[in-house]
Amino acid sequence: MTITLRRRSLLGAALATGLAAPALAQTYPSRPVRLVVPYPPGGATDITARLLAQELSQSLGQSFAVENRGGGASVTGTQAIATAPTDGHTLGVIDTAFVVNPGLLGSRLPYDTRRDFSFVSVLVRSPLVLVVPASAPWQDLAALVRDAKAKPNELTFGSAGNGTAVHMAGEQFRLAADFTFLHVPYRGGGPMITDLIAGRVHMAFGTIPAMAEHVRAGRLRALAITGSTRTSLLPEVPSMAEAGFRAVDAALLNALVGPAGLPEAVVARLAEASQRAVTSAAMRARLTQLGFEPVGGTAAEASAQLLAQITQWERVIKDGDIKVD
Repeated sequence: MTITLRRRSLLGAALATGLAAPALAQTYPSRPVRLVVPYPPGGATDITARLLAQELSQSLGQSFAVENRGGGASVTGTQAIATAPTDGHTLGVIDTAFVVNPGLLGSRLPYDTRRDFSFVSVLVRSPLVLVVPASAPWQDLAALVRDAKAKPNELTFGSAGNGTAVHMAGEQFRLAADFTFLHVPYRGGGPMITDLIAGRVHMAFGTIPAMAEHVRAGRLRALAITGSTRTSLLPEVPSMAEAGFRAVDAALLNALVGPAGLPEAVVARLAEASQRAVTSAAMRARLTQLGFEPVGGTAAEASAQLLAQITQWERVIKDGDIKVD
C-alpha cells in the first residue's frame, strides 16, 4: 500500500512538473529583466545587448534593460550574472573574455565558467583582421611569416591588452606559423591603432569595423581575415584558411547567458526569442554594419560552442605560455 501510494505521489509530481514547464514558458518573464553587460557603455558588447534588449522587450512583452557592470577585465559583471537569482530575470551578454578568462586567470576567477552559468544562445560572431602599417614591406601573409621567422622576437605585435580577443588571435597565429614576436599590450584599441599607423608596431589584429576605414584610406594594409571565409566588408582580403593557417580562427563573439539552474523552459523560450531577434531585418542590418554575423540557435548548441571555445583557449594559453599579472 505504501509503495502504491508512493508511486502515485511520484507520478503526480512528474505530471505536475511536466505541466509546469510549458506554463512557466508561457508566463515568463513576469517582470522586467536585467541584461548585465560586463563592460562600460559604448562598446560592441553593449551595442549588441541594447539591440537584443529592444527586440526581446517587444517579443516577450516585458522590459529588458541593460545594466553596465564594467571592471576587472569583465570579471566583476560576469560574477554578477553567476550569482543572480535563477528565475531568469537577471541575464547577461558576454563576449570572448568569457571563454578566454578560464585559461588566463584559472583559480583566480570567483566563479567556475563551465558550471556556474546557463548557456542560452550564441548571438553573434565576428572574425578579426590582421593588419600592418601601409609603409610595411609585407604585401601578403607569406612575406610577413618569412620575415618573422628570420628575425625571432624582432617584430612587434600590438594588442588592445593582455587576454583580449585580438591578443589571443596573435598568439594563435604565432603558434600556427611557428615564429616569435614581441607582444606590446596597450590600454585599449585606440592607442594601439595610432601607433600601428605610425609604424611604431609592426602588426596587429583588430575588429573589422575598426580597421576597415584605415585600410580603405590607405593607412593600413590588411593581410588576412581569421577563419575560413572572407568578409563582405573587406572582400579582397583572403581568409587565414586560404593563406594556409586554418587553425587561426579567433573571433569576437557575444552570447546570452544566465546563472546556473535556469529552468529549461525559460532557457528554451529565451533561445527561441534570441534567434528571432538576431535574424530580424532591423537587427541584422545593424549587426552587419558592426561587422557581426548573426548566429542564434538552441541552448544545446550554445553550450557546445562555448565549452569548446573554453577548451580551445586553455590549450592556446598553455601552449603559448601566456601569463598575466
